[in-house]
Amino acid sequence: MSLKPHFLTCTGHTRPVVFLNFSGITNDGKYYLISACKDGKPMLRQGETGDWIGTFEGHKGAVWGAALNSNASRAVTGAADFTAKLWDSVRGTEIASLAHRHIVKSVSFSSDDTKLVTASNEKLLRVYDLNQLTSEPINIAGHTASIRQALFLNNDKWLISASEDKSIRIWDLKNSKEIYRIEFPNVPNDIELSWDRNLLTVASGSTVTFYELTAFTKIKEYTIPTQVYTATLSPNQDVFVCGGQDFTMYKYKFDSGTEIDSFKGHFGPLHCIRFSPDGELYSSASEDGTIRLWQTVVGKNYGLWKYEQ
Repeated sequence: MSLKPHFLTCTGHTRPVVFLNFSGITNDGKYYLISACKDGKPMLRQGETGDWIGTFEGHKGAVWGAALNSNASRAVTGAADFTAKLWDSVRGTEIASLAHRHIVKSVSFSSDDTKLVTASNEKLLRVYDLNQLTSEPINIAGHTASIRQALFLNNDKWLISASEDKSIRIWDLKNSKEIYRIEFPNVPNDIELSWDRNLLTVASGSTVTFYELTAFTKIKEYTIPTQVYTATLSPNQDVFVCGGQDFTMYKYKFDSGTEIDSFKGHFGPLHCIRFSPDGELYSSASEDGTIRLWQTVVGKNYGLWKYEQ
């Protein structure tokens, strides 16, 4: 008999939670989770348990994007107050506030933790050198509508961005030029790089699509029975989980698209789902103002999940 999915609920936010990001596994074998919320107070948690560590205080508007660097020593957040803020996540103190001319929707560290990219309603990507924060950022223009997400790829030589202009574009950081574009019939709501950074997961319309990034080749596309706002691929690329408008979490086999499970745990649409770096759990963020942690393999002793053997 299969066990029903069981979740841990992380409370504390007072408005919809719109984005989540896990750190890598740190030297002490732990990992951490940061959340972006419309209450303007991003939170840091223990990744494997969801236990609250602290809240970053300072934004004066809804926080739309949040990220941790690989060892969770730094955090970055982007908000409706037209700023991106860099934080010391150990002390909880603000290191820098980076002014923009519109709402900052996405923030992300480079894989070597030396750069930061922001994406905003300015239709611009801004790339900051974290060793020279007083220097002007590199500005990359080309999208014709607000940019929802941006990430580094190809050993931080390129950027990838998803926009409300219904395109995903890849940019060469060396010359700030567009080198590839993928057009969609619907806005790409969410993009995610696989943990090995070789595959791109895209949630758009009612589909989840996967691209191999060496040749920008579409390798799989699956139709989901709802408008999909977010999707995440497990680190071992065995399963993916997605969700959106109908409050339901859908879990599928990556290779075949076979549905493993579907279940409701939230009382609002799903805005973000992300796998932990060890693949043991995935976290979901919802319009209902909560974060929930779910076991990838139900019945396994892990974190706060304990079962009689």
